[in-house]
Amino acid sequence: MKERIPFVDYIRVVACFMVMLVHASENFYGTVSESGLASNVSLLVNEENRFWVAFWDGGVSRTAVPLFMIVSAFLLVPMKPGVTMTQFYGRRFRRILPPFITFLLLYTFLPLAWGGMTWEQSMADLRLLPFNFPSMAGHLWFMYPLISLYLIIPVVSPWLERATKREEQIFIGLFAFSTLMPWLHRFVSPELWGECFWNPFTMLWYCSGYLGYLVLAHYIRVHLDWSHSKRLWMGGACFLVGAAFTAWSFWYRGVPGEVIETPALEWSWEFCTPNVLLATFGLFVMFTTIKPVKAPAVITDLGKLSFGMYLMHLFFLAPIASALIAGDLAHPLLPVWLCIPVIAVLTFLCCAVTTKLLSFLPGSKYIVGC
Repeated sequence: MKERIPFVDYIRVVACFMVMLVHASENFYGTVSESGLASNVSLLVNEENRFWVAFWDGGVSRTAVPLFMIVSAFLLVPMKPGVTMTQFYGRRFRRILPPFITFLLLYTFLPLAWGGMTWEQSMADLRLLPFNFPSMAGHLWFMYPLISLYLIIPVVSPWLERATKREEQIFIGLFAFSTLMPWLHRFVSPELWGECFWNPFTMLWYCSGYLGYLVLAHYIRVHLDWSHSKRLWMGGACFLVGAAFTAWSFWYRGVPGEVIETPALEWSWEFCTPNVLLATFGLFVMFTTIKPVKAPAVITDLGKLSFGMYLMHLFFLAPIASALIAGDLAHPLLPVWLCIPVIAVLTFLCCAVTTKLLSFLPGSKYIVGC
């Protein structure tokens, strides 16, 4: 049986819950989407929603996706000696693709059962499945960059095996600089360093994106020699500064009563921005201080279930959010500061129980990955 790393299971559980906090918060943008995700146009109805969405989504939970990316890289890079590219692809994709395809189909057809979508929409989603996620499963966007990381790991793994600490620092520096690009695109120019209508590939294209988190994960694992106390206080400082800026950026732009395009409202919420990178680094480094003793059984179990919980969570989150909001974003059944985490907690519990029950079925690894 493969030995588990306790702090990794803690991260999986926390990051899974963070994803649900993000999507619970998105209900308070003023969107009418039944999927529980914010539409491309947002409206904050009052100051309370403005503050608590900024706090829960931006400040507390925005690192969820990068944490999942960095955990995958931490565990898989460099590849084990003797493992070929085809062997690596076979192992990785046998684990993630069957559940992914299963839920692509479920989100395409299952909402028909309760009138959540029309037959025409289901057919349109089905035709596009080879190319993208269905309309009711916006959260499955994450699977595509995850797959891209798996595809590139055998390519970069040999370099990481022989790269020096300084060489990795140089690449991480280039990646960190590339995280300025979302801001430069918005505030300076929509086209940077070679971008134009016939060329989307910028000067920093191959040093940007989630590949940077992959190299960062390897650097932390192999080269970061900070003491336990330094990891705690430096990690905590990085997380607080990054998270505070992330929360402030939404609060600053989100004027109540003003209809605004969601990308403009979330101008600093992209996962490869300096603030999210800083917060992710800090939080991950703090998690590495967890003592390498066996995690409690509930954490280990939830860590194993987290992939299936992530895949299914919108099936539960949307109706739970709808029930607690009761059609009034300004006056939900609970105060907004409490309503958002309660939606997330109830969703988390429903997903944990459902995924655990499904895990007892023969072939459950093809449904929920465990």
